[in-house]
Amino acid sequence: MTASSSMLNRRSMLRGAALGAIATPALVGKGIAQGKVTWRVQSHWPKASSSFTDSLGVLATVLEERTDGAFKLEPLGAGEFAKGPDIYNILRKGVVPMATLSPSYIQDQAQAASFVYGIPGTFRESWQLQHAIKNLGLEDLVNEDLNKEGVMLMAEKVLPVEMVVSKRIESADDFRGLKIRSSGTMIDYLAAAGAAPQYVPGSELYQALSSGVVDGAHWGAAIGAKSMSLWEVCKFHCKPGLGMTTDAYAVNMDQLDSLDDDMRTALIDTMQNRFFLRSQEYQHKEAIALASGIEENGIEVITLPDDVLEMLSGASKDIMAKEAEKGERAAKAADIYRELMTDFGYI
Repeated sequence: MTASSSMLNRRSMLRGAALGAIATPALVGKGIAQGKVTWRVQSHWPKASSSFTDSLGVLATVLEERTDGAFKLEPLGAGEFAKGPDIYNILRKGVVPMATLSPSYIQDQAQAASFVYGIPGTFRESWQLQHAIKNLGLEDLVNEDLNKEGVMLMAEKVLPVEMVVSKRIESADDFRGLKIRSSGTMIDYLAAAGAAPQYVPGSELYQALSSGVVDGAHWGAAIGAKSMSLWEVCKFHCKPGLGMTTDAYAVNMDQLDSLDDDMRTALIDTMQNRFFLRSQEYQHKEAIALASGIEENGIEVITLPDDVLEMLSGASKDIMAKEAEKGERAAKAADIYRELMTDFGYI
């Protein structure tokens, strides 16, 4: 059974569950009586982010073309209705029928969310996390929890995580106390190596960096740094990456149920297909973006010192063990990670 079909089966079983307030018709769509639907999609990406256009924008275009204009998505930039972790709540309540978010925002709602977000210091290549999410069941484990609240999540892409900083890092002493914008398990990861990570919404990130509120950040890797203009204020791009992570689409299941079968299938199939296409495209564009940053922005690629990397390695094991203790589904997710990492010779 595919991930999309298993989620649809769960959706059908949960039809009619109480979800709290649902969206008003004006927010959900227009022209439904004529067989046309428009969904507003609250994104966690600011409009300046490349993924607002290259992920959500492309999804909207492909879906509209596939349905001959009958199904349209109206993307909303971060903060138009909500931003950061608040996005999940407005989606669950039906204020909008669809959203994009980071799985790090839903760690309190789904035991295995951190494993879909990506445990830092584990997988080293994009395809490895793709395989774990879509083929080995990580996404399904998250949806076992979210479906109970009337929400379905589908991973949008896998992307690398790399830091940019405003100060050169040559030792653990240089790293210690650095204020790094982060989220999810990455916060614990960076803190274990002595940094002082904190969460800042994407819409406020550039200002936080330029004013010195934070000394660095991760927003994806090179593509994110370029599209968000982070290299204007952070001239040092750090290698190796902190790990692989994901962005995700999330859908209110009552609104999904309200679609006819063709519309529903078009949406889910398009999201599923775009996941693999976008993940591969992203790797190519990462190389282009980094070369551009060196040539056009004068950035310097630096390697994190060995003493910092040693602390990060130990933190990865601790984070995995801690996340696995959240419950049965989290333990299953940890087993998926460990088995794959054993197969790859990482442990």
